[in-house]
Amino acid sequence: MEPLIEVKNLKKYFKVPAGINHAVDDVSFTINAGETVGVVGESGCGKSTLGRTIIHLQEATDGQVLFHGKNVTHVEGNDLKQLREKMQIIFQDPYSSLNPRFRVERTIYEPLKNSGRFKSKEAIRQEGQRLMDLVGIDERLRSSFPHELDGGRRQRVGIARALALNPEFIVCDEPVSALDVSIQAQVLNLLMDLQDQMGMAYMFVTHDLSVVRHISDNICVMYLGQLVEKAPTRELFRQALHPYTKALFSAIPSTDITKPFQRVQLKSELTSAINPKPGCRFAPRCPYATEACAQPQKLEEIAPNHFVSCCRVKEVN
Repeated sequence: MEPLIEVKNLKKYFKVPAGINHAVDDVSFTINAGETVGVVGESGCGKSTLGRTIIHLQEATDGQVLFHGKNVTHVEGNDLKQLREKMQIIFQDPYSSLNPRFRVERTIYEPLKNSGRFKSKEAIRQEGQRLMDLVGIDERLRSSFPHELDGGRRQRVGIARALALNPEFIVCDEPVSALDVSIQAQVLNLLMDLQDQMGMAYMFVTHDLSVVRHISDNICVMYLGQLVEKAPTRELFRQALHPYTKALFSAIPSTDITKPFQRVQLKSELTSAINPKPGCRFAPRCPYATEACAQPQKLEEIAPNHFVSCCRVKEVN
C-alpha cells in the first residue's frame, strides 16, 4: 500500500550568526492513511520544525516530501493552495494561534469562505455550525472572542478550523501541552474520535511520552534534528534500543512501588545543532560512546520495523 506521506532525507537549515543551524537533518519516514505517527524528543530537537516543513509553513532546504506518491516539496501557487486544503496544523498555543478580533464563528467560517467551495453565506453558515457541533463548541459560546474562552475551548476552535476543508493529514504540534491535565484527556479523546470518523492521518508532536503512547501507532525519536529511533509504539515501549530513547523512557514517572525507580542520568554538555560535526550527535552524553561513534550514523533495521541509528546498538542491548 502506498503511504499517504513519504518524507525522504528532509533537511531544514537556518542561517544564524554562529553558522548554520541543522534544525532538521536528513529525516526519512512514512505515514499511512488513518495512522498516527508520534514524534518525540526534548525541546529544541526539531520536532515542530519538521512538521511545519512538511506542510509548507517553512520551505525545505533539501530532501523530498511526497503526498500520494507525488513530489510536493516545492509546489507553488494554486498547487500549494490545493495542497494546504489537504494538510493542516493544530498549533501548540490555542490563544496565540487565533485572531483576537474574530469571534468563534468567524474564525471557523473564514477558511470555508476563502476556499470558494460554498456558493452562499447560508451554506457556509450551515457547514460552520456542523463543524462546531462536531468538536463540541456550545451554542452559547459561538459569538465569543478567544479571550473569553478557556484553553480547552480555544483548542476546540483550532481543531474545528483545521477540519474545515476535510484534510487528509494534520500536524498536531503539541496540541495539549498548554492545557490542564483533565482538559488534555478530553482533547486527546476528541482527536481520536475524529480520526475514527474521518480517517485522517496525524503527525503528533509532543514531549509527553504518556500522551504519545496513548495516541500513536508508530513513534519517531528525534535528537538534535536527526531521527535516532523509529518503531511501532508497542515495540518501542517494550524494548527501546537507542541509549537516548532509554534515557527518555527512564524519566517517565512510575506508580509501581514494587520496582525501584532507576533514572538514566545523562552527563556532559548538550551539543549544538549549529555546524555539527560528523558522527553521532548524542555521543558526548552517551555512556557507551567509543571512537566509532565519530563516524556518520545511519538508521538500520534491527528488528522488524524497528530502526535505530547507533553503531553500537547490538553490543549494548
